[in-house]
Amino acid sequence: MSQIVVAIDGPAGSGKSSVAKELAREFGFAYLDTGAAYRALAWAVLNGLDDSVLDSPNLAADFKYDISTDPDDFWVRVGEIDVTDAIRTNLISEAVSRVAGNQHVRKFMKELTHQLAEDCNAPGIIIEGRDITTVVYPGADSRLLLTADEQVRIARRAKQLNEGEGHDLSRSVTKRDEADSKVVDFLTAAEGVTLIDSTNLDFDATVEAMELQIRKDLEER
Repeated sequence: MSQIVVAIDGPAGSGKSSVAKELAREFGFAYLDTGAAYRALAWAVLNGLDDSVLDSPNLAADFKYDISTDPDDFWVRVGEIDVTDAIRTNLISEAVSRVAGNQHVRKFMKELTHQLAEDCNAPGIIIEGRDITTVVYPGADSRLLLTADEQVRIARRAKQLNEGEGHDLSRSVTKRDEADSKVVDFLTAAEGVTLIDSTNLDFDATVEAMELQIRKDLEER
């Protein structure tokens, strides 16, 4: 593997997206949000894509997906439609687990992630999601699991989505974690994966802790 790959997993609201973007800037790496693909697929289904496509070998042809790997110019598209903001609504958060629980979709997403990583020209890439350290890139140069206390994660998600910290959002985060944890364990660090708990860390401190661990991992390669 000539390209450096840093894999970051974590539950909803752990801060992995914003932290991963900043780490990509610090290292001069590309950035890939794998959760955006699941959200975009859920958006596509809600906007007319037939459910049967999820189990079809033609999923790649029917789901026209593209995403930026530039942390300073991030966008997500389905066909010609920019869905960068549309996939971050609570409606999509409620719908995405059904899509993500489909094993055919997960296999497709693994292949898609590898293709997107290979297509970018950066010397390295920060890839974040829920099963990157264990399923998608178990041989990554650095593997980290970023987590935080549930109430802290709910507050962070509320800020990200510009929503209040109401019951619906709390239920959404908890429900998604419960549903997705039946498919992949993203709450427990696998062997060789470093756990970073950001419950009592602000953004800068979290980035610093992650950066130090990544540099340590890269030095030990």
